[in-house]
Amino acid sequence: MNNLENLTNIYLNLYIKRANISYLSPLKGGIYIFFKIIISFTFFDICKRFKNVWEDFLDKLDENKKYQFNDGNFFKEYCNNNCSSYINKMNAGLLYLLDGFFKDSGSFEFVAKNNINIVEYIIIWLSYMLNLKDIPGITYINEFYDDFINDNKYKNSIDDVDAYNSYDDLINKKNLMKMKIKDISKFYDPFKLLCEMYAEFDENKEDCAKYLDKANQFVEKYKKLNEGSNNTDDSSYKQILCTLSTDYDNLKKKFNDVNCSNSSSFPTIEKEKIPAKCSEQISEVTSSSSSIASKLIPVLSILGAIAIFLGISYKYSLFGFRKRTQKHHLREKLKK
Repeated sequence: MNNLENLTNIYLNLYIKRANISYLSPLKGGIYIFFKIIISFTFFDICKRFKNVWEDFLDKLDENKKYQFNDGNFFKEYCNNNCSSYINKMNAGLLYLLDGFFKDSGSFEFVAKNNINIVEYIIIWLSYMLNLKDIPGITYINEFYDDFINDNKYKNSIDDVDAYNSYDDLINKKNLMKMKIKDISKFYDPFKLLCEMYAEFDENKEDCAKYLDKANQFVEKYKKLNEGSNNTDDSSYKQILCTLSTDYDNLKKKFNDVNCSNSSSFPTIEKEKIPAKCSEQISEVTSSSSSIASKLIPVLSILGAIAIFLGISYKYSLFGFRKRTQKHHLREKLKK
């Protein structure tokens, strides 16, 4: 049983236990699918939002060594002065990504809280874009953030969320701000490869050969990053490696779940190469997700009650209709 199915069954069993409703079994399949959609939504949604960024704000310079910024719809509300400077462009991209996952409690609960590592991917993107050009006096990500980006929009509170007070708080708690821009940007290529594979994933297609090349590229880049790290397991560098390896492993399991041909050929990341803290990080995600389940239970109970009520109503309406029909036939016979 893979991680997705395990979490889904945890939520489903928790619902059965707390709701204590004898009629659950007819609804079990639908509720199982509902839970599975909620849990598996996160990384696909991450990649969809980054795809929007890549279309509007290209991740390469033009022939004049300038940033390429398309006049798309996604960034318009974030662009001051039509994003005339690269600082405005960086700010627009950063706010667009943060708002997409953390702006309100609804987004936070159902997407971000189940994968707080979204922040790491956002910082990886920002670092890579900054590393495309030499910015005098800027070596660390916090130097750029403090000098150019940090404003009141990042200090606004996240509604109805207690764990993080603001975007500032959310970003700082990931302990990435003191890393060098050039070091964080090294993770961009494997992240983008991973995102492309997730975006192209089609559970209705049985041939996985088209993903194999990108999977090999991902693992090769991951190995180089891991071998190049002399940091401890507690470092931010190892933290990002953990996130990448976990999300790659989850993708492989998705391929196995749909019995995709060639999935056995996908390269693996050697277990001894995976940071020790990974298992703890995964367990934290599992435990934090239980709170989501507890909040979904009352909602599903209501939905279940409605379904039963409608079923009973339908049953009795049919019963009443049959009774009326019988009485009508009886009256017709008496008239004869």
